[in-house]
Amino acid sequence: MSEKTIPILPCRTLQPVLDFYTALGFEVTFQQRSPNPYAVVQRGGIQLHFFGMKHYEPAESFSTCLVRTDDVDGLYETFRTRLKAAYGRVPNRGLPRIGPLKDTSHGVRQFLMTDPGGNCIRVGQQTSDDQHHRPAPEETFARALHHASLLADSKEDLAGAAKTIDRVLRLRDERPTPVQLLRLLVLRADVATRTGDTRTARSAIAAATAVHLTPQERESVRDDLELLARLPV
Repeated sequence: MSEKTIPILPCRTLQPVLDFYTALGFEVTFQQRSPNPYAVVQRGGIQLHFFGMKHYEPAESFSTCLVRTDDVDGLYETFRTRLKAAYGRVPNRGLPRIGPLKDTSHGVRQFLMTDPGGNCIRVGQQTSDDQHHRPAPEETFARALHHASLLADSKEDLAGAAKTIDRVLRLRDERPTPVQLLRLLVLRADVATRTGDTRTARSAIAAATAVHLTPQERESVRDDLELLARLPV
């Protein structure tokens, strides 16, 4: 026996969704208008189906699916490059949008991408055989970073992530290490950028840029530094 699972995702109208996936390098392999709007896109081993719902609200969507890949870094760069060519920028808020590439606490390196229909496509590469979420660290700043990252990039609760980071950075009786400070500030800048809070984003970017790191420390936060370089000043 051979089985295959294919997600069927909702959208209000098909064309904006098809345009988005075409920009990413997908091919529209099927499309119909009646008896109901329906379409299929495919890129390599990724196949997604969509159906139209007249009164569907993309901004309130909870629909999602997981795409597993063995080259998440390559796919991320390809999608970013194609989105920039199609939209003139890499969209990081609103619809559509693409989030940062990160190592998660459950052994997956991933990024989240949301199409114009509000469907969140989680693209990930397994990095560990243990797929359980790691317990939150006990140390103050590591714990805050753990929770803020989950809120921002798994639950997409940007307000919750901002609140967590702001609270821990206001502490006066404890101070983060340079690596912790850099990672917190970059995440705060990213969250602010994604919510349109330009003033906070610029302040966090400036503070993160001023953090002094050794060559070894810089290597340990390579993803964060790459994200920092991509954030608009």
